[in-house]
Formats: sequence, structure tokens, C-alpha cells
Amino acid sequence: MKQIVNSEKFLPRRRELRQNQTEVERMFWSRVRNGRFFGLKFKRQYGMGSYILDFYCREKNLAIELDGSQHIENVEYDNARTKYLNSFGMTVLRFWNNDAMRDMDAVLESIRINLGLG
Repeated sequence: MKQIVNSEKFLPRRRELRQNQTEVERMFWSRVRNGRFFGLKFKRQYGMGSYILDFYCREKNLAIELDGSQHIENVEYDNARTKYLNSFGMTVLRFWNNDAMRDMDAVLESIRINLGLG
């Protein structure tokens, strides 16, 4: 299997994104940080190749993307990005910000089911 390189090229941008999280990113992070979600370790604003993932769990090779309305216009880019990440065996789960804001428990349940966790 190919190996993804965690590019340090985007480190300043990743730091900026972590310092300026959206409200929904803060909500999600509060629920998964420090192993709060089935003991899994998540990273936020994690660099993968030339992309920055909202959240990444190395143990499950899982990317979580919380998408705002700008993604409606970037469907081709998002599809190419997902295809690239899938080529490394990574699962990419996308959730709309509005859905996550309205019902974070449903988002977490969807992730749990997708991962086949207790």
C-alpha cells in the first residue's frame, strides 16, 4: 500500500486553522479529543500530501470533513481529494456543518456505525 507523507509545507496554515476553528469544528473536537470517542486519537487540521484534513484518526485511517456551503461549489475538487485519499486506503466521511450543528450525536453515531464500533 502507498504511504501518505504528512507534509510540513502547510504547517503554518494548519496552525492558523487550529487557532481559528469554526464553531462546528470546536464542537466536534470537544467530543473526540483525548480519546473521548471510543478511545481513538484524532488529530485536527492534519496534513496529508497536499491536503489539510479537518480531523484524522491514524488508527482507523479515517478522515472526517465538516463541510460548509463553499463545498457546494467545489464538488470536483472534493471528489478528486477523496479519490486521492482513498487510494491510500483512507476512509473519508463528510458531514454538512448544518447537520453537525443541529445534531452532533447523529454525526458521531454515523462515524461509530461506519467504523463498526461497540
